[in-house]
Amino acid sequence: MARFIFITGGVVSSLGKGLMAAALAALLQARGYKVRIRKLDPYLNVDPGTMSPYQHGEVYVTDDGAETDLDLGHYERFTGVPARQSDNVTSGRIYQGIIARERRGDYLGATVQVVPHVTNAIREFIAADLEPDLDFLICEIGGTVGDIESLPFIEAIRQFRNERGKDELGRPCSVSIHTTLVPYIAAAGELKTKPTQHSVRELTSLGIQPEILVCRTEHPLPDSDRAKIALFCNVRKDAVIPALDAKSIYAVPDQYHEAGLDAEVLRAFGIADAPEPEMARWDDVVDRLFNWESEVTIGVVGKYVGLPDAYKSLTEALVHGGLANRVKVRISWLDAELFEHPEADIPAQLEPLHGILVPGGFGERGSEGKIASVQFARERGVPFFGICLGMQMACIEGARNLAGLAGARSTEFGAADEPVVGLITEWMSPEGLQERREANGDMGGTMRLGAYEAVLAGNSVVHSIYGEDRISERHRHRYEVNIHYKNALEQGGLLFTGMSPDGALPEIVERPDHPWFVGVQFHPELKSKPFDPHPLFASFIEAAVKQSRLV
Repeated sequence: MARFIFITGGVVSSLGKGLMAAALAALLQARGYKVRIRKLDPYLNVDPGTMSPYQHGEVYVTDDGAETDLDLGHYERFTGVPARQSDNVTSGRIYQGIIARERRGDYLGATVQVVPHVTNAIREFIAADLEPDLDFLICEIGGTVGDIESLPFIEAIRQFRNERGKDELGRPCSVSIHTTLVPYIAAAGELKTKPTQHSVRELTSLGIQPEILVCRTEHPLPDSDRAKIALFCNVRKDAVIPALDAKSIYAVPDQYHEAGLDAEVLRAFGIADAPEPEMARWDDVVDRLFNWESEVTIGVVGKYVGLPDAYKSLTEALVHGGLANRVKVRISWLDAELFEHPEADIPAQLEPLHGILVPGGFGERGSEGKIASVQFARERGVPFFGICLGMQMACIEGARNLAGLAGARSTEFGAADEPVVGLITEWMSPEGLQERREANGDMGGTMRLGAYEAVLAGNSVVHSIYGEDRISERHRHRYEVNIHYKNALEQGGLLFTGMSPDGALPEIVERPDHPWFVGVQFHPELKSKPFDPHPLFASFIEAAVKQSRLV
């Protein structure tokens, strides 16, 4: 029977609840337990799919096509457990389901209320779709205690904990971990524990007494302050876990283990016979991270370069590629829109780079700058990696400059003389479209989300990188490269080396006459992990290392 760990936050947001949940899961895994993590988001959007990166950062996509919170990326990267649709829910989705049931008459005329209907729906979500051999389910609640929108979730957790109670041996079935801030007041020269005390008081007033407190602080937390917090918050002193800033997110599991987090969780559950954690995997990651042999600089030419969270998985995948090669990867964020100005000196900005990456995105802004960066990489022999929109820009660049199609464009940006990129409904025959609808659901004009297979050409660069004939990768896009331009683009040297199994949709393009030039329609960064770097990123960074020796 699974045990449940509920993680809440107080005082302020951005305390690292998601990272702490991921690190705790990694530590429990290292002790031999099977773990899954879920995120409960209080906002009213049904999912983050329509939210601006300026508001929310990246949208993390699962194999089964869910658009989820970016914290699920942390969960996957730290545990290797693929996230699912059932691992992320929002208030919007909860209310949407309840209202749909009410409209159908499922409640038989009853008054629909937050308690019990909303809280019951939250409780059902927490316990749904769990593997029978699961040992721990970690549930992170977004936002902070005291937020109006969080109240139904806190109440649902209170009810859930009371209902589950204890197991047949008298051990708790759930544990509450509360993350708080212990600020340092420079003028006073001391840490202040009152924010933590008030945050815990708020949580207990809602019916939840946390067993463990994780205290985020920029300065070491003295034993006297830990004892003070324990006294006023009704927890053991050893259950007050200091959480200082780490030198890397991948050092966090070791840091929390040294602070005693996993031991306190097991103690709270009454588990005394757990094996010690096997940390060799994480020790190797940290060793590679800080004991590198050379450096490379990768230029990311994108649209949201001032928002690190907008490219969170991409950033981490580049780091993982560095780990695979024992290389430190420095990222140069380049605003594609600046490359569109007549006075822009593109070579001056791109020549120092050892690799150029154009990431995914939506909309026309900066597209011509991205195309210009593709052209630079192609002509100068600089390793190039195009992801999603980046692949589409590579195809448009090849069409314009090598296939004689000066009017090549994406219909996402408006009318096009040569629609090299467009919606499937714009270029697929009615017969072919109907076949794909029957096989995969209605694809016309909608987002292609989740894992799809691709077949790789046997003599291609990507086949040698993957070492497989068929791969499965995650997608998030509406527009596709128009298969009708395949011959023209291939005559220009851009080969289609990965296709959907039915041969209708281009998935990968490459230039065999280039040191390393690969474009993919999917998002490989979503599946990369520090202990299992994605092969495309490992190969891209390897090519960048070779380039660095030429510069």
